[in-house]
Amino acid sequence: MSAALPCSYLFLPGNRPERFEKAYAAGADVVILDLEDAVQPDQKLEARAAVLAAAKTARPAWVRINGSDTQWFADDVAVLSGHPGIAGLVLPKGETREQVEAILAHAHPALSVLPMIETARGFAQLASLCNAPRVTRIAFGTLDFQIDLGIDGDGDELHMFRSQIVLASRLAGIGAPVDGVTTSISDANLVENDARRGRRFGFGGKLCIHPKQLEPVHRAYTWSDAERQWAERVLRAVETNNGSAVAVDGRMVDLPVILRARRIMDGVRA
Repeated sequence: MSAALPCSYLFLPGNRPERFEKAYAAGADVVILDLEDAVQPDQKLEARAAVLAAAKTARPAWVRINGSDTQWFADDVAVLSGHPGIAGLVLPKGETREQVEAILAHAHPALSVLPMIETARGFAQLASLCNAPRVTRIAFGTLDFQIDLGIDGDGDELHMFRSQIVLASRLAGIGAPVDGVTTSISDANLVENDARRGRRFGFGGKLCIHPKQLEPVHRAYTWSDAERQWAERVLRAVETNNGSAVAVDGRMVDLPVILRARRIMDGVRA
């Protein structure tokens, strides 16, 4: 079976250590302890200390550090990047390969970096970021991106940018990117629909801001029973006909169809 990439990334304020264990138990594929947007300036050092105290080699943490244009970036990197209990660092407003290299200058060998595309400059440097060392996928910070470009809307307005991020990731040979957050916490249908839109565009996961969003995101990125049944019919028909031309559900089966059916049956998330 092929290993599935994480599909849900749950943000949690780094200055709320009393919530850490509950967040890890909520079922997210990845929990991101946040030192950036969720933490007020006068609490940055306290939050960093709380994250360090919670970092364990048995359960390495992901941390969103402060941006490279802030006074906290250098110390965040110096303290966190070499810690064996930190699995990866999320880079807000990722814009240059040099930012990634600064993180890796003193990093332990297994540390990963997840750059967030949140600005026009970052989008213009997509290829460079996707090909930077230890970058295994890209995240799309849709809210900040809209602000930076003066875009009003998360639908058709961002279609071109989503497609380009997926394309750049594929060309670099890294994992399918992670889509931005949905601000609604209580509307599970909206969260699921947004996640399914990302899946259709080729994204492989979604950023979440509340545990209530995890279940609809997981539903969106998991093959349905109907999809599995279709895949079974396709592969059974191909095997029965020894590779000869065959139709399933009134449609011809060619190599791309077979590959998709195999992907579904391998259990890899959508």
